[in-house]
Amino acid sequence: MRVSSAKNAILPIIVATLLPVTPATIVDAPHLDDVSTICSVLESLGVKVTHGEGRITFDAVEVNKTEASYELMSRMRASFLVMGPLLAKMGHARIALPGGCMIGSRPIDLHLKAFEAMGAEIHVGNGYVEGWAPGGLKGNTIYLDFPSVGATENILMAAVTAKGRTIIENAAEEPEIVDLVTFLNGMGANIKGAGTNVIRIEGVKELYGVDHTVIPDRIEAGTFMIAAAMVGGDVLISNVLTEHLKPLLAKLNEAGVKVVKDIDSVRVISDGKIRSTDIKTLPYPGFPTDLQAQFMALMTIGDGLSRVTETVFENRFMHVGELQRMGASIQVEGRTASIRGVPFLRGAFVRATDLRAGAALTLAGLAAHGQTEIGELHHIDRGYDRLVEKLQGLGADIVRVTED
Repeated sequence: MRVSSAKNAILPIIVATLLPVTPATIVDAPHLDDVSTICSVLESLGVKVTHGEGRITFDAVEVNKTEASYELMSRMRASFLVMGPLLAKMGHARIALPGGCMIGSRPIDLHLKAFEAMGAEIHVGNGYVEGWAPGGLKGNTIYLDFPSVGATENILMAAVTAKGRTIIENAAEEPEIVDLVTFLNGMGANIKGAGTNVIRIEGVKELYGVDHTVIPDRIEAGTFMIAAAMVGGDVLISNVLTEHLKPLLAKLNEAGVKVVKDIDSVRVISDGKIRSTDIKTLPYPGFPTDLQAQFMALMTIGDGLSRVTETVFENRFMHVGELQRMGASIQVEGRTASIRGVPFLRGAFVRATDLRAGAALTLAGLAAHGQTEIGELHHIDRGYDRLVEKLQGLGADIVRVTED
């Protein structure tokens, strides 16, 4: 199977199309509800969005609004990323407090402190954040208390046309940050240090749109790798950058799964016999929190005791109760889940509590004895491009029986 373009990369890149003075195009865009939502957010601001043959073109020349609708903004946390570009482009932004998966508080304080450091006046109240920068933003040195991906992205987009130099210290290092910077630099930005914890931005006067192909989705790739491991499969996954998945590859090896890497693909071969393995989520380049639920599903059929420690989000074990309904033996204490492997899981009716939990339950259903039915599919639709069709293509006995 072929991995689609990365959800966590394409969303900020779409938001960044607010900045150029000529149209920008994203090539090979995935079919995701979150992509549709962020496109609607931009359209509500006056961006002309044109879809065609896997390409989406964004023309922000006539942006005339600085406030997106509450209904759209509340659907998805990534919508808050429009604040930085709007402050930079329009000198004003009024943004509804963000929604999205309920997997932790994920505060926006880091974003707001950065905008204030760049000269913006910020007011929070009545469910909205409002910012003013009528004289334009000014470069500054900004230290992030935590290497937040969203804050790093928002600051980058605010800083590219700010006056002077901006330095982001303790910046996020994720591949998705590097891809955003590749896009911005392609449009004429002057950014150095992406992929390290210090990023330097020299403000430029204008950006000009380009065509851009987004990096492969490492989380989708990892999900299918874990699926193959869990059911004793042999799967060749293409359009993969394995250097983005080093922690997962190491842990699959520990679990007794054979992983064969190639230039842009990976083959996963498993006999279904899984060794229990501990993981601890960390910011990149550590084990990704977005694969924690899927790896926990794998450990439910491991041969002993494993521990999963979640350090990134404080409420990302909501899938535990659903896995227990399928016969998993899991105990949670604080931010650590202890999993005692069972011989097999049993099919049950479960519900997707968030995006990655939905993926984990899908994998559990593939490996379980009997039939599993998963509800609240809208969570899965947010971040997986044609998941059911891709699994069917690999021989899975899976059908979609309702829209949600």
